[in-house]
Amino acid sequence: MPISYLEESHIFAIRTARSSYLFGINDSGTVQHLYWGSPVHAGDCADLLRAKHHSSFDAAVDRETEEYGGWGGLLYAEPALKVTFGDGVRDLLLRYDGYLMDKPEELVIRLADEYYALKVNLHYRVFPEFDLIERYVTITNGEPSAVRIEQAMSAIWSVLSLPAYRLTHVTGRWAGEYQLRSDVLSEGKKVLESRRGFTGPHANPWFAIDDGTASETSGHVWFGALGWSGNWKIAAEKTTFGHLRVSGGINDFDGSFAIAPGESYTSPVFTGGFCENGFGGMSRQLHRYQKAAILPGSRERKVLYNSWEATEFAVNVQDQKVLAHKAARIGVERFVVDDGWFGARNSDRAGLGDWQVNPQKFPKGLNELIDEVKSLGMDFGIWVEPESVNPDSDLYRAHPEWVYQFPTRAGSQLRNQLLLNLGLPEVKQFVLDFMTNLLSSYDISFIKWDMNRTVTEPGIADERQQREHSDWIRHVNNLYEIWGELRRRFPNVEFETCAGGGARIDLGILRFADQAWISDNTDALDRLHIQEGFTYAYDPSVMMCWVTESPHGMNGRRLPLSFRFHSAMMGGLGIGANIDRWSEDELAEAKDYVEQYKRIRLITMHGDLYRLSSLRHSNVAACQYVARDGQESVVFAFQNAQHFGAWERRLTLQGLDPDALYEVDAGDGRAVTQHGSTLMQVGVALGFSGDGQSRMIRIARVER
Repeated sequence: MPISYLEESHIFAIRTARSSYLFGINDSGTVQHLYWGSPVHAGDCADLLRAKHHSSFDAAVDRETEEYGGWGGLLYAEPALKVTFGDGVRDLLLRYDGYLMDKPEELVIRLADEYYALKVNLHYRVFPEFDLIERYVTITNGEPSAVRIEQAMSAIWSVLSLPAYRLTHVTGRWAGEYQLRSDVLSEGKKVLESRRGFTGPHANPWFAIDDGTASETSGHVWFGALGWSGNWKIAAEKTTFGHLRVSGGINDFDGSFAIAPGESYTSPVFTGGFCENGFGGMSRQLHRYQKAAILPGSRERKVLYNSWEATEFAVNVQDQKVLAHKAARIGVERFVVDDGWFGARNSDRAGLGDWQVNPQKFPKGLNELIDEVKSLGMDFGIWVEPESVNPDSDLYRAHPEWVYQFPTRAGSQLRNQLLLNLGLPEVKQFVLDFMTNLLSSYDISFIKWDMNRTVTEPGIADERQQREHSDWIRHVNNLYEIWGELRRRFPNVEFETCAGGGARIDLGILRFADQAWISDNTDALDRLHIQEGFTYAYDPSVMMCWVTESPHGMNGRRLPLSFRFHSAMMGGLGIGANIDRWSEDELAEAKDYVEQYKRIRLITMHGDLYRLSSLRHSNVAACQYVARDGQESVVFAFQNAQHFGAWERRLTLQGLDPDALYEVDAGDGRAVTQHGSTLMQVGVALGFSGDGQSRMIRIARVER
């Protein structure tokens, strides 16, 4: 049983394949965290429940390690829950009120305030095979008046008694997302957050903790990821008594809301896990969990062509047909028209919100292009940005009251657009209706859903919303409901999440999105850094990677087509270059790489990822994907620059059977057969010579 209750010692024990998670009920009726790490015998840990007192200034040290504590009494750490009752009392004293365990993998701990009729249920869902626990809370107001929620975290994760605490996370900005950072935590609080209305490119709701010695392949790592696509906060707080508590949930900044009498609030899910095998093991646990429990499907990732960089807003049916024929020649399976197909959309200054096909660009309607694309053996996809509107649009002229706004402010324009208040029922219905009409009217198999601005001036629209004051929450919940309904109505349509690059990717939106656009920066070398950070938390099967121009428009870097394709083949392969300008030789070379990708994409999509080498520490970046049955593997290796006198680099592999024989094909016509132990200890020679070199190596198990 993954969950058990030791009644004599009042301890709850959660046991996964390779970890133990313990908490208990102490003498004051508080739920106390006890242990999280390698497997232990819960019955030996009863003494961990004892009260801890230091002085009158720290009279209840054990409150620092509460499993879920309300702000009140002697709690001075970051609270899990902070409320204001109808009579103005802001003190919350939660006590244990029993438990429910209807399923072997699910546990509910019931808490109740000592005086007020406020109930809090702590939910635990265990995934033993992944060493992961999903946690969230439900808060129910039994009071005769509304209760204002000032802060409601989804969970508190406690890591105890390490000699040092190191936090690993990602940071970034537009076109530079998912940059890895590590910080040794001293006493105090480190906050990762977004206040921009969506997940954001500047931080991501994922964290990892170790003692400062963990590596890619070894060491104990504690980690977590929050499933929320709006304003969020994760606070890592090291106390003066050596405890570390990591709280996470919806951001309390400008985020208070009311729960009416008899109503409930359910928080987002905050997933946590423990790994004994370093950051690589952590990532593989998260990837397997996402495939099994988060992602809506596992359909084969089709090779995609997007026409944005070729035409930008100058979309017309004839040019799109030319690009479609070129794309089909090189083996593309899905043709996507980006921004510019609708309304008066000739630039980013007008037309956004008017989701009717532009009759000048498509005189015979959109079906003329769709029929051509499908006759070439490709699916058709299209770009939308349903949450935004240009002031110069028919939609805004008809409904200026639909945007976020304060009555005394003009409103900030970003990218010449405003943001629709998706929390309004009529706006939610408008978006659902036009998307339903679009997908019902045309044979569209793919939607790229973009959002190119942050939330500003989040004005309240009516008296009811003024009382609730939860604009930020309503927007995200309505977005989820729209995506969920569209997936139910159109089960064969695939969806990509995009927000000015990779600004809305998390375990919340990934419950609805088949794939994710992780950055507008498509430079193949920059992408190696971005993709590395992304895969620490998220499965590579969802990340879309494009082959674009050289020199690259963002930084002028020149890279060979081989390097650009190999970099993009580590996720879902897309092509975004203006292929109408490619030579016949370039088209032929691209076709060969597309064929190679099709032969290995099931390994990269469904296999296990091993990060072998990083440009953060080396001149070589390398990743290996191993099929789940262990029969095949593929390695992508990249050399940034050649250094005179450097030794030949050998790359040691991972995830193979040491006693098995493997055929190694580096694409140079000289396949060799070696044992797994040799490949993992001695390695394979890369044979790089020159700057911007790359190689794809295929490995297949040889049956004896």
